[in-house]
Amino acid sequence: MDLKDKLFRKLEDKKQDMIETRRFLHENPELSFEEHNTAKFIEDFYHDKDVKVTSNVGNGYGIIVEISGKGPGRVIGLRADFDALPIEEEADVPFKSKNEGVMHACGHDVHTAYMLHLGEALIELKEEWPGTIKLIHQHAEEVPPGGAKSIVESGMLDDLDEIYGIHIFPAFDTGTIALVPGNAMAGRSNFTLTIQGSGGHGAMPHTTRDALVAGSYFVTEAQTIVSRRMDPNDSVVVSITAFDAPGGFNVIQDKVVLRGTVRYLDEDNKEPAYEAMKKITRGIETSFDVECTLDYLYDYPVTYNHPRETQLVEDILKKSVGSYIDEITHPKPFSGSEDFSYYLEKIPGTFINIGARPEGMEDPYPNHHPKFLINEDSLLISAKTLGEIVLDRLKG
Repeated sequence: MDLKDKLFRKLEDKKQDMIETRRFLHENPELSFEEHNTAKFIEDFYHDKDVKVTSNVGNGYGIIVEISGKGPGRVIGLRADFDALPIEEEADVPFKSKNEGVMHACGHDVHTAYMLHLGEALIELKEEWPGTIKLIHQHAEEVPPGGAKSIVESGMLDDLDEIYGIHIFPAFDTGTIALVPGNAMAGRSNFTLTIQGSGGHGAMPHTTRDALVAGSYFVTEAQTIVSRRMDPNDSVVVSITAFDAPGGFNVIQDKVVLRGTVRYLDEDNKEPAYEAMKKITRGIETSFDVECTLDYLYDYPVTYNHPRETQLVEDILKKSVGSYIDEITHPKPFSGSEDFSYYLEKIPGTFINIGARPEGMEDPYPNHHPKFLINEDSLLISAKTLGEIVLDRLKG
């Protein structure tokens, strides 16, 4: 029996453990930068194992687990995130979140559970593979500035030859592996626009400087950033996601606050989008005699999957099509963003999408939905996928 078969047999034996671990984590979600109990759970899992565990890496509860194989060799990183979202769960499952207003609605419980038991299996076989594996249990993927950037800046990954990560998606059939070479996920910027006017009586608008009207104009004008200021061949999204203007029937408010996000699949569009928004706000100030304060945050960069490593992964996984993998697809890039992009800025690698469509569900709830569901077979598929990749890439 070769090493891959040994690993797969161990993972198959651990499948129910993966599911139980995932359900425990799902019941006990914690928000970004608040994952104290989750981090302790991860640390305790490795407590009696022959590995080096470094806690509190980066700007939060990041954990790096270093597994040394038999003799020197390449150093490969595998990453799984473990934070949850501020969402009240509506999914009808027996392991529903016990924390009000907090839910694992993106699958990070799945990522952590499969990684723990994949790590356990790799530790049990450490005398049969060369080199070093670093498991990166990452905090705070969901909230900027995220955890990845600070983990990279810690220097603890400077010796990595390659890095790989996965994300589960119910939109893809279970058994599907989706690979996107090059620019795979969008860069992200978030903004808050505060418009300060002068309020007054709703019956006498001529005595006011109406911030609400100015904000409404901004909502409309901001759409021209994409339609009239960006190359139509580029993928850019500008979305206004909040418009806060509380008040009564007869009161014109002093101030309104708008929030939104900008996404782009080319880093070259990051600054032009910001400059265009600044021009619009200056025009609004002049047109409506208001004061605009634009807080604009350059957030996660474009996730760039290195073409060489992406092709290597496809070549490796093709050998398993027809067994635990049904098919390998090549979808279009995603407009969602990921702070895995920070690792790929410094280290060759790729970010892999794993199908997790619940059985019998033609129109599954997407990531970040309060009724988010996954097929738990995706845990074993995820573990086998990264396990197969890391064993192959350790050989170089």
